[in-house]
Amino acid sequence: ALITELLGAVTNNPDTLHSLPCWQSMAVDEYLRYFRQLPEVSQQALWHRWGAPEDDPKFRDGRLMLSGIRLGDTFVGIQPARGFNMDLAANYHDPDLVPPHHYLAYYFWLRHCYQVDAIIHVGKHGNLEWLPGKGSALSEQCWPDIALGPMPHFYPFIVNDPGEGAQAKRRAQAVIIDHLMPPLTRAETYGELAELESLVDEYYQALGMDARREVFLREKILKALKQTHLYEELSITDQASNDEVLVELDAYLCDIKEAQIRHGLHVLGELPEDEKLSNTLVALLRLPRGEGPKNQGILHNLVADLNLHQGGEPFDPLAGGSGAWRGEKPVILQSLSSDLWRTEADTRERLELLALSLVRQHAVGIDAQLLGKTSGHPPLAQLPQTAQQLQYCRETLLLALHRSAEQELSALSRGLAGRFIEPGPSGAPSRGRLDTLPTGRNFFAVDNRSIPSPAAWELGQRSAQSLIERHLQEQGDYPRQIGLSVWGTATMRTGGDDIAQAFALMGIKPIWALGSQRVVDFEIVPAMMLGRPRVDVTLRVSGFFRDAFANVMRLYGAAVTALAEYEDPGGMNTIRAHIQARAKVLVSEGLSDEQAKSEAGYRVFGSKPGAYGAGLQGLIDERCWETRSDLAEAYLNWGGYAYGTDHGEGFEAKASFQHRLGQLEVVVQNQDNREHDILDSDDYYQFQGGMANAVNAFSGGDPVIYHSDHANPERPKIRTLKEELNRVIRSRVLNPKWIHAMQGHGYKGAFEMAASVDYLFAYDATTNLVDDYQYQKVSEALVLDQQNQQFLRENNPNALKEMAERLLEATQRGLWQVPQEYAEKLQDLLLDMDAEQEEGR
Repeated sequence: ALITELLGAVTNNPDTLHSLPCWQSMAVDEYLRYFRQLPEVSQQALWHRWGAPEDDPKFRDGRLMLSGIRLGDTFVGIQPARGFNMDLAANYHDPDLVPPHHYLAYYFWLRHCYQVDAIIHVGKHGNLEWLPGKGSALSEQCWPDIALGPMPHFYPFIVNDPGEGAQAKRRAQAVIIDHLMPPLTRAETYGELAELESLVDEYYQALGMDARREVFLREKILKALKQTHLYEELSITDQASNDEVLVELDAYLCDIKEAQIRHGLHVLGELPEDEKLSNTLVALLRLPRGEGPKNQGILHNLVADLNLHQGGEPFDPLAGGSGAWRGEKPVILQSLSSDLWRTEADTRERLELLALSLVRQHAVGIDAQLLGKTSGHPPLAQLPQTAQQLQYCRETLLLALHRSAEQELSALSRGLAGRFIEPGPSGAPSRGRLDTLPTGRNFFAVDNRSIPSPAAWELGQRSAQSLIERHLQEQGDYPRQIGLSVWGTATMRTGGDDIAQAFALMGIKPIWALGSQRVVDFEIVPAMMLGRPRVDVTLRVSGFFRDAFANVMRLYGAAVTALAEYEDPGGMNTIRAHIQARAKVLVSEGLSDEQAKSEAGYRVFGSKPGAYGAGLQGLIDERCWETRSDLAEAYLNWGGYAYGTDHGEGFEAKASFQHRLGQLEVVVQNQDNREHDILDSDDYYQFQGGMANAVNAFSGGDPVIYHSDHANPERPKIRTLKEELNRVIRSRVLNPKWIHAMQGHGYKGAFEMAASVDYLFAYDATTNLVDDYQYQKVSEALVLDQQNQQFLRENNPNALKEMAERLLEATQRGLWQVPQEYAEKLQDLLLDMDAEQEEGR
């Protein structure tokens, strides 16, 4: 009802500005009275950029229209758009675009006309805290302060996003009310994946027992692999034997089944229903966090209690793959599933099922009989370690979740009453950070002087080594030049995994002060100890990282400078060689030796001071690009500023950035938790896809693109971006489990579906990694499926329209190369919707 009321009046949609009613507005004369109180330089900047208020698209009859409705004394409004939709060219070259008149009018009206006592921004995240200006300690000329002024400001924010929450604190005086992540669950298999899994089990049962059935099933599986296009998703060579294909298929299906996905959305102040809550508790208990049973992973405790061994060693359930299971098969695990038990992955699945069943019964308190199941559990006395963890789950963890639901709303009420909001840590709970619970607190982040932390350094070394090994195995050589995107949010959440990985690749070790654990220096690891060439790593940092971690950028720049002077035997110091070669070119172009050496060593790039973003979102959203070179130009313009140098910060260095991009062989993006994925956010395609596309534009070749999974710090996994896209599409986007969960959230659930399609398209626009059959399957699951289409029509027809338009755009741009009948179906759908809209007027 609320969203219907909001959409029934003026919004940010330019197509309906003059056809819908407006329930509040601000007279231009009154607006100008407040506008003229701004610093002269700010007035001139806005007037020069946007002209007079009468030129604003939200100007009507001498007034500036404001989006929202009044509910008693409460105003519920839609935050104005930043302005990039009003000047499409600004998406290419204007990262510090000032907000338009109607943006200021919105906040002036709230402050001076409606005279609100406080503002609550709902939804991660808005655009106020990302307006141009200083990174902290804002002045009267900084646009967040100009708009908001000295206003009490509350901001519900997900607990796993300390960086963007800290941005709202630093630049918009926000008091954070943190909240839980969405419910989590295993993806499991479905549809054609479940059918293939069943065929594979049948095949292995027949193996060596019935030769004719074995041949029949193998051929049936291989045929199904081609029909479902799963064959293209397997990590195999063209020369792979049928047996190798089947082994890889087995491993891939296991990976999809065990992938952690969101099982709906979090509702502020509520816990999910019991079954989703039970799955979420298992997800929170899955990773080991320390010593003792309550801090071990719940699967590890079950392994210890059931005395499961593989190859003479205790079985590691989080490392189990498609290898044959040769350990014991306890009756309790056999009773949980009638499926064939033959691999380590099958053992893990049974442990997952047992863990979920035990949590249901002994923590959440769901009666197994009510679920139509029998528990069949051994007495907890026979599972002593697991029993201790279940006690912790029931008495501590579950209690913290219930307190979270209670505090998320009560804390907001306390804040509005002018009372203190308790502080608390931030991080990803499913990555072992259970200290972030309960939520409903004003979260804090990290000491930037401790980056990277010793724990992050350990992970960084493991991840760097895994990346090098994979590249060496598949490309036949060591990686020499890598581009890495580094975000402030992930750095705060992990203690600096990304920077630690970059240091490890370069052969740099941080030095920490005893006691404080603050990073005070670094040391160069000799090439003899590295056992490989150094890797030259160029960083593209986010705007928030630039603001929050200037000390880390300086440390990184100092490390590059030191390596430029450091001699390794046998040409192992590739960084020194690259800097020397580039400096020679720059000297030949007229620079002094000192200038050339300094510029050749630039390795940290980011947005213009006071600006944020990577520059692609506006182009994609507004469809105002023609070729991939347009996207590369925007990426270069927005990120071409050098940091971490010894003679200034944030100066324009587009030529240097373009040169560095043109030299990169590998593009890397790390992801530190599975509470979201790469099709949940525009940042991934902007930074990872944007860098990959720019490398292609400026080098003429496609880089190798890796996506590192750091969700389990003990076992980082290096996948190609294509593998990660395949995995996310199969495990979440096409998964009925996720789709049905989103349907439970109405308008917002439909929005999430449309957002995933947008981000999928954008990744293809920047990397050309989405296959035709994937567009086809997404169309079938989200747009053309009659049940989901009806849900969308009833709850958010705009989301349905946007998905159809985006998929059609993919055909028009040649991304979806052979759409066959799907283009016609999508066009027919849009025509039908247009006709229905006309009839409804």
